[in-house]
Amino acid sequence: MKTNPARAALKAGKPSVGTWLALPDTTLAGLMSSTGFAWLTVELEHSPASMETASACFAIIAASGCVPLARVPWNTVENIKRVLDTGAFGVVVPMVNSRAEAEAVVKAARYRPIGERSVGGQLHAANFATDFTTYYQKANDEILVVLMAEHVDAIANIDEILSVPGIDVVFIGPNDLHASMGLIPAFDSDSPEFNAAVKKVFESAKAHGVVPGIHVADAAQAQRRLDEGWQMIAVASDVGYMLDKASEVVNTLGLGQRGPIAKY
Repeated sequence: MKTNPARAALKAGKPSVGTWLALPDTTLAGLMSSTGFAWLTVELEHSPASMETASACFAIIAASGCVPLARVPWNTVENIKRVLDTGAFGVVVPMVNSRAEAEAVVKAARYRPIGERSVGGQLHAANFATDFTTYYQKANDEILVVLMAEHVDAIANIDEILSVPGIDVVFIGPNDLHASMGLIPAFDSDSPEFNAAVKKVFESAKAHGVVPGIHVADAAQAQRRLDEGWQMIAVASDVGYMLDKASEVVNTLGLGQRGPIAKY
């Protein structure tokens, strides 16, 4: 059975850098798999992707040696079960704001005795290059469970959330976190409230043996966060890369002038 190298690296205290796939396209998934990122998160929360397209992307990414993750639309058993049963190596769950919500994620994502994940399917085993029985026996050791802290309620409850067994990563969504504070959404800012929240999440993660992760806009921000000790770093997205480069060319040639392009 294949292992999940991203989870193994993070558990060993090493950094792991990836990006988001917001465009539901299998050709794009194949191309991005060849760039060198450790993992790619297929976006199902803020994209038009269907489960059929997402499942095909998981298989393509896994076959390339990259790690396929999926951000689900919401914290429900159905969402978490479907992406794992169709071949994702891990799940990213948005807006986890309480201990009860964290417990629900683990319950849906882990097989017994840790959780209560339903048993069935074949695609998950195929992506791990194994048989169903072996997958069932070893999946709890390979599936990456990522909870997003992206609201002031999550920050207030962070110690209770991260004390739940079965969580691998707490991942800050900076845009929503800013918005929940009544601030303009951004990957980073000088806001004392935002930076205090980031620090609180990092310290809580370290105290509870959970990997700290965060989404950033570019390589410079990624390097700064890595230097601070953050381990799981998502850099921008496929849409951001495409628009950013296209706008650079347009602006350089004087074909038009646009403002800054959001990376995600």
